[in-house]
Amino acid sequence: MARRCELSGKGVMTGNNVSHANNRTRRRFLPNLNNVTLTSESLGRSFSFKIAASTLRTVDHRGGLDAYLLKANDAGLSSAALKVKKEVVKAVAAEA
Repeated sequence: MARRCELSGKGVMTGNNVSHANNRTRRRFLPNLNNVTLTSESLGRSFSFKIAASTLRTVDHRGGLDAYLLKANDAGLSSAALKVKKEVVKAVAAEA
């Protein structure tokens, strides 16, 4: 999965470079992707993801990987993140 956040689905956007003479040429806006290892509290394991810096701030704000995945929409998640979410849901249900 190239240049796409595995948790939020944020990807490449396109636009224009506009010169002083108002000439327009196409350009790409790339997401700020970072390789990050996040720990799941309910599973007690670490998972590595390629996520955007803004998504990392959101994960911290929501209280960790488990809380983020429980609220996340399945359409934006990668296949690896969907597997982790399924395990987290199962572990949280077993605790309750």
